[in-house]
Amino acid sequence: MTAVPTPSQLAQIDDAELAHLALSWRARAGYGDRDAFGVAHALEVERRRRLRQSQLHQLPPEPMAPRPWWKFWQTSPSGSSDGPMSTT
Repeated sequence: MTAVPTPSQLAQIDDAELAHLALSWRARAGYGDRDAFGVAHALEVERRRRLRQSQLHQLPPEPMAPRPWWKFWQTSPSGSSDGPMSTT
């Protein structure tokens, strides 16, 4: 891999190998290999994208906020004024 990998090439790499490749390419870039900077960056971006997606799946669903007690006539907390006091 000497050129920046395409997204389809990155999709074929498993997470552990992706982390190892990103680390090794970043080390090569640190030693002054100019071509390694782009490859290391692409690998790290893919690694962060995968991590972000896996963390989003672990989040609990967002709880619904309770309605204020004085808006008992509204059926949804969206703030629409379809209640008995509406003038339309």
